Amino acid sequence: MTHAIRQLSPEDGAQMDAMLTMFGEAFEDPDSYNSARPSRAYLSRLLGREHFIALAAFDGEEVVGGIAAYVLDKFEQERSEVYIYDLAVAATHRRRGIATAMIRELQRIAAERGAWVIFVQADHGDDPAIALYASLGRREDVLHFDIPAAL
Repeated sequence: MTHAIRQLSPEDGAQMDAMLTMFGEAFEDPDSYNSARPSRAYLSRLLGREHFIALAAFDGEEVVGGIAAYVLDKFEQERSEVYIYDLAVAATHRRRGIATAMIRELQRIAAERGAWVIFVQADHGDDPAIALYASLGRREDVLHFDIPAAL
């Protein structure tokens, strides 16, 4: 079965809501995605910004996969990178090529926007994600640090 992949626009608030719900279920972290859900007006503004890309995979009208990505303008050269912040596929739709299809669409959009690379992080132990990303790109072993914004 082929799934439709499309970039969400400011008019797609309901689909973005569905994607947030799907992320919470896929990551087994509903509190992060549902406890302080952004308003439709906020989501509409975000979906209209050039630096944010939301892709959704659909099975009919149902959102079964999603990517939330950010375009980062670089300072050392006139170019940009695209960072995949979240990528998930609903458990009932995994192993059907949906994640790969979404990344391929993101590659198309990134190239259209002049980005030179897409990057993504994966957690140790998340073997399916690591295998997917390794099949599409080059692995770099790095450390990630969360630094609080407040002093």
